[in-house]
Amino acid sequence: MPAIRRRTAALLLLAGCGPLSTPPPGGWASLPPDAVLGAGDPTIAAILNAAAVFGNPKSVAGNPVGAARAVAQYEYLATEIPTGPRWQTFPPIVSVQLAQGRVALRQTLGIAPDAPTQGVIDSMYAAGRALVMGDRAAAVHILSAPFYQPGGEALLAKLAALPLIPQVNIATTQAEAAYLRMMRDGYSRPGGVRN
Repeated sequence: MPAIRRRTAALLLLAGCGPLSTPPPGGWASLPPDAVLGAGDPTIAAILNAAAVFGNPKSVAGNPVGAARAVAQYEYLATEIPTGPRWQTFPPIVSVQLAQGRVALRQTLGIAPDAPTQGVIDSMYAAGRALVMGDRAAAVHILSAPFYQPGGEALLAKLAALPLIPQVNIATTQAEAAYLRMMRDGYSRPGGVRN
């Protein structure tokens, strides 16, 4: 059986087994406190924002801060959706698509395949904060971590001109659809609590 089919079969099997007791590839991940301003839910915000950005990357053209946040959110979703008990009602294929999309996203941007998920999240948000403060040199330095292969300047340029990545677009669209379906079906909270 080709490697990609074995990996997909393993992901489907894992996705159907409920929350994992062992860390997912790349480790457990969380979003920083400033991922959502106000009282919003950071995971729901990540689902909706990632779907919007990766469905229309021109919406963040020239805005590496917005693109970096979306990349960090995607990395988080690729870990949270398959393992978080709140998302058990999502179809298992969403987890598979998120994993495949993460491979494509990392290849497109030059993020090392074995980069730790939390490291990518933290550095993307940190680089975005530096850019907001007008400190481009700090952002370049942050994005020159060993797991960013093109280097900071090249990665900022890629973030400023984020391309459409079909696998990522499909995965985020499906995650958003699964969330909206869950809400439409009367769940007051993700994870199976019905109204």
